[in-house]
This record gives sequence, structure tokens and C-alpha cells, in this order.
Amino acid sequence: MALSRVCWARSAVWGSAVTPGHFFTRRLQLGRSGLAWGAPRSSKLHLSPKADVKNLMSYLVTKTKAINGKYHRFLGRHFPRFYVLYTIFMKGLQMLWADARKARRIKTNMWKHNIKFHQLPYREMEHLRQVWARGRYPEVHGEFRQDVTKCLFLGIISIPPFANYLVFLLMYLFPRQLLIRHFWTPKQQTDFLDIYHAFRKQSHPEIISYLEKVIPLISDAGLRWHLTDLCTKIQRGTHPAIHDILALRECFSNHPLGVNQLQALHVKALSRAMLLTSYLPPPLLRHRLKTRTTVIHQLDKALAKLGIGQLTAQEVKSACYLRGLNSTHIGEDRCRTWLGEWLQISCSLKETELSLLLHNVVLLSTNYLGTRR
Repeated sequence: MALSRVCWARSAVWGSAVTPGHFFTRRLQLGRSGLAWGAPRSSKLHLSPKADVKNLMSYLVTKTKAINGKYHRFLGRHFPRFYVLYTIFMKGLQMLWADARKARRIKTNMWKHNIKFHQLPYREMEHLRQVWARGRYPEVHGEFRQDVTKCLFLGIISIPPFANYLVFLLMYLFPRQLLIRHFWTPKQQTDFLDIYHAFRKQSHPEIISYLEKVIPLISDAGLRWHLTDLCTKIQRGTHPAIHDILALRECFSNHPLGVNQLQALHVKALSRAMLLTSYLPPPLLRHRLKTRTTVIHQLDKALAKLGIGQLTAQEVKSACYLRGLNSTHIGEDRCRTWLGEWLQISCSLKETELSLLLHNVVLLSTNYLGTRR
């Protein structure tokens, strides 16, 4: 109001035609131009919504990585033993998630292109064997089913209040029984594979004794001699040659050594040699043995097509262990040699002769490089 009165007074004294409207209009123009009120403003007043979200996400990711790094350094300095377990746990979660995604991708591709399990490449077949449980493809028996059983058990006992602390204690005390393979340390992997091999190796002498008992039941004299000679070599610690095993193809295709003609105790011993439970009825055990042997035979055909030379050292050792050889303490070259012998035998067999491939888990692995102790 005071400013308005001054303007009217000046107008009256000088006779000017200046009006308040003109004064405020001029002031507004100067303010907009920025000449009287400071530096000009930027033409970019604000970011677009997409740019805002992108910058915010980038900021959050950067801060999360920084906090995570500080947390890791803190654990490494103050709790080194716990930090090792924490690192293994996080890596195990990542591997478990990656395996599940890869298995899902393989199954989706099989469904889209109507591909059967035995038509897959070797690595995809092996991945499904390790991960996939009984479901759409019942011929595949994977380790994932055992892992799920362990997780369900831990989930059930952790339901009561404060029971999760008991779960952590049990996981620490019994890692082989309660933890899945993704969460084993490298040392635990070696130790546990040795333990499992010791379990299946206990049945080897029993299986050889059952083979000796059926020798009189073989009608062909030449086959009786070959089987007697093979059992004698194995009992004396000699690694059999490929032709010694393939010479017995005929007697393993029907009575008395065909899978359907084996005695119940013989079937139970073979189940233990394949790391399968032996407490089921004999007909179910025979079915599981035939299914497992068929899957291995299909894997052998795919591996022969790929070539052993294309496998990594870890893949070679894993393939040998699946087929009965404790490869944890054997060099890579020796493992490749043994796997080549196995493939020569497997790829020479027909589906009706797969009982010989099942027994080959014992025949070919017992005395290889002095592994018998």
C-alpha cells in the first residue's frame, strides 16, 4: 500500500501518466527475464519419470553393494569361521537357483519340441539326472528328490517357536545328513563322497559271492569257465580286461543272471552298490535297478557321441563316481582311461544285456589302480 501511495504522489507532482499496473507489469517482466534478479534458470526443470526410477534403482544398487561389502569385511575380520560358512551358504543358494532355472529351461524346450530324455545332449541329460525328481519324466531319478526331503524335514522341525536355533545346531553337527550338496564345503564334498563309496563298496564281496553261487546253474561250459576266471581275478586283486567282461554277455541276458531272474538278496546287494535303499520289496528294487541302469546306458550313448575329450575334469570325475569308481583320489588322466573302458563295454551291450552293465559297477571298479583296500 505504501508503494502504491508513493507512485500516486509522483504522478500528481510530475503529471506523469504512470499507473500502478504498468509498474508491476514491468517488474514482473524483469523478474522473468532474470536480468534484475540473478542468473537465468535451467531450461530442464525436472527429470522424466523413467529417468527418476532408473537413477533411484542405480543408487539403491550402489548403496546395497557398498553396505554388503562392509558387512562382509566385518564378518571376515571379527568372525572368520562364521564368514566361511556364510560364504558357502550364499554360494550354495546361487548354485541351487541356477540349477533349478537351467532344469526348467531344459524341460520347457523338451515340451515345446517334443524331445524325449534319451534324445537330449549329454550335458542336459546329466543335469536333469542330478536335479529333476520323478514327475513328467519318470525314467529320470535325480538327487533333487533327496534334497527336497532334507529341506522338508528341516522345515517341519523348525515350526515350533525358537526351534530354528536347534535347526542351525543340527545342520552344523550333521551336515551330511541334513545339508544338501550345494552347501557342502570342498573338504566335506570329498569326505562325504568317500563315506558314500565306502557304503556301496561293502556290498562288492557279497555280489562276487552271489556270482560264484550261480556258476553251476549256467548251462554253457565256456561261460562257466569265463565267469569262474573273472571272479577269481577280482578276488585276487586283478583289474579285468574289457574282453573278459564282454565274453559274459550271454549269461547276463537271461537265466540265471538276468535282472528278473536274480535272487532277492542279490538284488538288495546291487541296490546298495548303486546307493539305493535296499529295504523295499524285491519287485520294486528290480524296477529301480532296471530304471537306473537304463538311464546310465542312455547317458553312455550320449557321452560316446560327445566324446570324453570334451568333458572338464570335474565332469569326468562325476561321471566315474556315478558308475562306481571313487574318483576323488584318482588323477584326471586315469579317470578318463577308466571311463573309456566303461564306454566300450556299455556301448557294446543291448537293452536285454543291461544286467551285465549293472554288475559292471562292481566288476570294473573294484581293483582299478589298487582302489581295493
